[in-house]
Amino acid sequence: MGKKQLRRMDLIFANEHDYKEILSKTLKTPNQYIVEEMINSGLKGRGGAGFPTGLKWKLTAEAKGKTKYVICNADEGEPGTFKDREILTQVSYKVLTGMAVCSKITGAKKGYIYLRSEYKFLVPVLEKELSQFHLLCKENNLDFDVEIFLGSGAYICGEESALMESMEGKRGEPRNKPPFPTKSGYMGKPTVVNNVETLAHTFTIFKYGAKKFRDLGVQDSRGSKLFSISGDTPTPGIYELELGMTVQDFVDDFGDSDCKAVQVGGASGFLVPRKRFKETAIGYQGKLTGISLPTGGSMMLYNSSRSMYNVLDNYLDFFQEESCGQCTPCRVGCQQLVKGIEAVKRGEKKASYLDVLLKLTETMKVTAKCGLGQSVANSFQSIVANFREEMIY
Repeated sequence: MGKKQLRRMDLIFANEHDYKEILSKTLKTPNQYIVEEMINSGLKGRGGAGFPTGLKWKLTAEAKGKTKYVICNADEGEPGTFKDREILTQVSYKVLTGMAVCSKITGAKKGYIYLRSEYKFLVPVLEKELSQFHLLCKENNLDFDVEIFLGSGAYICGEESALMESMEGKRGEPRNKPPFPTKSGYMGKPTVVNNVETLAHTFTIFKYGAKKFRDLGVQDSRGSKLFSISGDTPTPGIYELELGMTVQDFVDDFGDSDCKAVQVGGASGFLVPRKRFKETAIGYQGKLTGISLPTGGSMMLYNSSRSMYNVLDNYLDFFQEESCGQCTPCRVGCQQLVKGIEAVKRGEKKASYLDVLLKLTETMKVTAKCGLGQSVANSFQSIVANFREEMIY
């Protein structure tokens, strides 16, 4: 039996010349029908968390309050991810269409694109697109205005509550939850925060309907996904693929024939060793066979020439640098993990000390305040468990 050929698509980057008609038609559609289509499509947040998009819109629409907001999270800071900037460069009108429809459903009159500071070069392109978009909104009697808000280069601001703190002029630190943004978000008002790719996918649903989107992927992991592919691969770049494929299928298409591991989801994701390729699927937790791993889009491939100790050391340095320092488990935990693996590598600590560090990551997973500190365990545990010998010698 030959290798399975992955189905590649071009739904997101397809240039839809009828986008103005799609927006106008959708804005005339009853809110209840749009929300039902969004929920029936199975679209989940493409930033990695995987919260159902239709449900988020529904909850915000039902929240009490005259003032509401729609925020596009364009703080693409996960190492190895570079898809959102291409969406904003090539098809930003799809993102804006999603924001406009969301504003109609929720009653929000103000929207923001939270753009990471490294993407400042996109501002002229987006401002030109926004001027046309605002005219289109007026033509459709939609009172909705979108502004660009530039971040300051903090990885933690990719987390939605830290992002809103930053927008309010405060230090970019995660908030305690609940309350959730759908009830109390930006400026304490009900707020929808959607990732760039998530909003782009809504356009597909508006144009083709929920069924076309739902027919892609597998149960619990519907639709297609953009993957930023880098590392030891002969074909790096951005590809749109169906969710639900196994890591083996992915490696067959994008590996260099000597792939020993794949990091799914960037530094905060999981490292899958070669022996787990066939049993691990890429998608959201559900009824997939074996293990399923969600991803914000980063897929980094490593072949046998790579030291997994160096990979882990780099990841931990990154987390130590990007920790906001607000909570002790993350602030101190990241420091101790870096010092710990370096001490083991130098022979100053016995190999058994790795087990102590593994227990520390378990503590961080349940006590760290936000996803940054909690996700450090993902890379650490999966690399140490599968490449323990490289941590020692």
